[in-house]
Amino acid sequence: MILVTGGAGFIGSNMVAALGDRGRRVVVCDRLRTGDKWRNIAKAELCDLVAPETLHEWLDANGERVEAVVHMGAISATTETDVDLIVEVNFRLSWKLWQWCAAHCRPLIYASSAATYGGGERGFVDDPDLLPGLRPLNAYGWSKHLFDRRVLRAVADGEPVPPQWAGLKFFNVYGPNEYHKGSMMSVIAQKYSAAAAGESVALFKSHRPDYADGGQKRDFVFVRDCVDVMLWLLEHKAVSGLFNLGSGEARTFEDLAVALFRACGQEPRIEYVDMPEMLQGKYQYFTEANMERLRRAGYSEPFTGLEQGVTDYVENYLSASDRYR
Repeated sequence: MILVTGGAGFIGSNMVAALGDRGRRVVVCDRLRTGDKWRNIAKAELCDLVAPETLHEWLDANGERVEAVVHMGAISATTETDVDLIVEVNFRLSWKLWQWCAAHCRPLIYASSAATYGGGERGFVDDPDLLPGLRPLNAYGWSKHLFDRRVLRAVADGEPVPPQWAGLKFFNVYGPNEYHKGSMMSVIAQKYSAAAAGESVALFKSHRPDYADGGQKRDFVFVRDCVDVMLWLLEHKAVSGLFNLGSGEARTFEDLAVALFRACGQEPRIEYVDMPEMLQGKYQYFTEANMERLRRAGYSEPFTGLEQGVTDYVENYLSASDRYR
């Protein structure tokens, strides 16, 4: 069976659903708390649901049945200010799982982030030799960067490593089951109701002269593509490394908003508002995944274009009576 940490979260629950569709047995490690996050896994047939604080006790008792670990669990809010908590969850827990997978010869696929690239001054190339020069803009990005560097140091120093490991630098992922994320949802999910009603949608003004209002660019990637890459990795156990995971094409937030309105059958109505001061010094104006390393590793499937992905998301989830995967 496959252990998916963060399996009730956004990317994790999509992975759980895809594994279930393929007849794989799945165990989820996550916290559900008091909201509707449980709905992300309501359709899944699970072997077990494990609380994060009991995970290693559970592994001691059940580890021989675990075939691989997909580690999506993290504090993913870029606005989280409790850095001790971020380090405990995003670094220490991840390192314990790495050590367990190494000791028990189990593959480990884990979530890194494009937030490790900071403002993008050094580009978005997933070359391990470039890691020391990256400067993340927030504690979340730094915690992911800290773990990536620890992994590569373990590999370089000949420490025990899992038989297969892959760190995935997710870019701006969107798609079903992100609804519990609140302000960290994609712009598509946040603005859908307004766009569907034909109301105006607000985007941030630019605070840089080289970018127009709404002209800030992101590499938007459909969650289905992210899942397809992880499934491919589980099937290609000789592939290890740190890989970007985006569409490979930067698009503007205005492009995104227009695609959303079109998918809703409405004419675009966009207004621009000032960016909150707390974000202005920590905001990425451009991200674009260089996907050459994953392609060289053998992954050849195409990535979903922005307009196609937004339309799929709107028609099959956001506008449906049941919007969950």
